[in-house]
Amino acid sequence: MKHRALGRSGLTVPPLCFGCNVFGWTVDETSSFRLLDTVLDQGLTFLDTADVYSRWVPGHSGGESETIIGKWMKARGNRNRVILATKVGMDMGGGNVGLKPDYIARAVEDSLRRLQTDFIDLYQSHKDDETTPQEETLAAYDKLIKAGKVRAIGASNFSAERLQSALDIAKANGLPRYESMQPEYSLAERSSYEGALQRVCEANDVGVITFFSLAAGFLTGKYRSESDFAKSPRGARSIPKYMNPRGMRILAGLDEVAAETRAEPAAVALAWLMAKPSVTAPIASATRPEQVATLVAATELELSKDQVERLDAASA
Repeated sequence: MKHRALGRSGLTVPPLCFGCNVFGWTVDETSSFRLLDTVLDQGLTFLDTADVYSRWVPGHSGGESETIIGKWMKARGNRNRVILATKVGMDMGGGNVGLKPDYIARAVEDSLRRLQTDFIDLYQSHKDDETTPQEETLAAYDKLIKAGKVRAIGASNFSAERLQSALDIAKANGLPRYESMQPEYSLAERSSYEGALQRVCEANDVGVITFFSLAAGFLTGKYRSESDFAKSPRGARSIPKYMNPRGMRILAGLDEVAAETRAEPAAVALAWLMAKPSVTAPIASATRPEQVATLVAATELELSKDQVERLDAASA
């Protein structure tokens, strides 16, 4: 599988990142191990998680996904084969939230312990914290990089202005810069990335790792009416907003290109993202090993210029 450079970090990653938010939530530990074995065997070595996954589940406190990944890497002895991304900053309860230096210093140790590793390849600010000066946050990351605990840093859920500000501060102060940005971006949701944020990423050579790349499953094509909402735990929660004339137009466009390429709609939707010059690797997940084949197929699917343009038009 051909790798792509992640910003200027020196890290190279597969063109698709496997999202691990389902571990400990809709996928138990045994099934998570099986999924991880499958993705690694297929060359999908880039894994994305966060300390807060899956705190939203009743009885969970966060860290469940990291814990499962840590147990798997320990059991398999394969840490050196994995490019590991996790995040800090979301509310973990008890005032543990944000990007203050003392909190980052504690949170990274918790993540390292759960992941059973000495270092994190990509440590990301999960969301902006406007109450903390960006100089302080970047200086905290600088210490972690110098200590060998983190290789590169990234950001998620930042506005174009705040990302540019962080990049400017890093440059002016000799601090590490955000090498990646994690925005919501898909055929169904284009406005939050295209425009100002995309321009900042392109102008500064910042890698882009998209989340909700399949619009919570809508772009798989399995949701086409209200009766389909019950097909997954997040269906009823996330899918209704896409059930409109534009959403139906997108699905029709996906169906058309899927028929031409003999691929599944989900693979086409991911290939559309990979065809965007500024996108390094969309994040996509799976709950069963057989679904991984669709993700791998997406990395091998090269859409024609005409197919990309038709999908652009369908999702405009």
